Amino acid sequence: MSKPTFRLGVIVNPFAGIGGALALKGSDGKDIREKALASGAEKKANEKMAKALSVLEALSGQFLVVTAAGEMGEDVCKSMGFEHEVIYSPPQAQTEGEDSERAAKALVEANVDLLLFAGGDGTARNICSVVGSAVPVLGVPAGCKIHSGVYCVSPSAAGHVVSQMIAGELVSEMDAEVRDIDEDAFRRGKVIAKHYGEMRVPAELSYVQAVKMGGKEDEALVLDDIAAFVSELMEDEPDTYFVMGSGSTVGAIMEYLGLDNTLLGVDVVKAGELVATDVTAPSLIEITHGSPCKVVLTVIGGQGHILGRGNQQLSPAFIRQIGKANMLVVATKQKIQALDGRPLRLDSGDAELDASLAGAFTIVTGYKDKVLYNAV
Repeated sequence: MSKPTFRLGVIVNPFAGIGGALALKGSDGKDIREKALASGAEKKANEKMAKALSVLEALSGQFLVVTAAGEMGEDVCKSMGFEHEVIYSPPQAQTEGEDSERAAKALVEANVDLLLFAGGDGTARNICSVVGSAVPVLGVPAGCKIHSGVYCVSPSAAGHVVSQMIAGELVSEMDAEVRDIDEDAFRRGKVIAKHYGEMRVPAELSYVQAVKMGGKEDEALVLDDIAAFVSELMEDEPDTYFVMGSGSTVGAIMEYLGLDNTLLGVDVVKAGELVATDVTAPSLIEITHGSPCKVVLTVIGGQGHILGRGNQQLSPAFIRQIGKANMLVVATKQKIQALDGRPLRLDSGDAELDASLAGAFTIVTGYKDKVLYNAV
């Protein structure tokens, strides 16, 4: 049996929501949690996570859960028979917000493709403080306060979105707000909600940007949308080298920029100017070494390759130098849907590198319009 390529991070705040049924207006703080437990409050967060994970039972074997010990995720994985790996253990039974933060940090470092967490707005704040935009996240609503946009409408809905990602379906990505209220003020009858940041969230496929003509994409307009987005990135990062890979979609970006393009080669752009054309693998490393750098890739060939077909100049050494976070994949939704659920392909010539890159990629499919899609 092949090793699962999708790594699902799971964090449960076991005390989320325990103050709700007792009208305590939240569960933040050790004193509130102790009061709730002493009054007979039941911990429901793992039950909510189980409802989300139950949607994935038919996909068992296609993903690995990476989680924290005990009630923070391990217990629910054991009860459902999911393959899992524990990478964080809280030092005490009554976990604190710091444990959610430490677990989230460990999951990011473990290269999870999605971080699924159960909690409320306080948990979302904890997660956001250490994750930011590093990996996509999705919240299973389990707290007293659910004002943040990172949560699905129900645990089952969260499981449905995760199942789409694991199954290789086209899933949109959006930035969602993290908000929380002051619980002490709330108990005094005042609602004071504050913005604490944004995180990347997978959402069910919705044609918002770049969809014209009755739900079908007009490819020329979509390519302009993609090019406009990449052009703005270049303007925002004038000190960054943008390595432009092969393919017609990348060619459309170069045309939008008014720059000559090597259709079957690799060019380098900085501050909107063409720095080098048709570069070799050694010269690419020499030009970009020690400087901020992104590589713009598209889907090449009928099997969905993003590395190894027409862009061999992007050597394993270069890809390691810039890292997955700086690989900017661009493609129309029509092109991705034409794969009919097959994953994107990585063929850098280095099996170890390909394995480390495998999993969810963010693909730019329009102007500030993105989807998440798997690569192997």
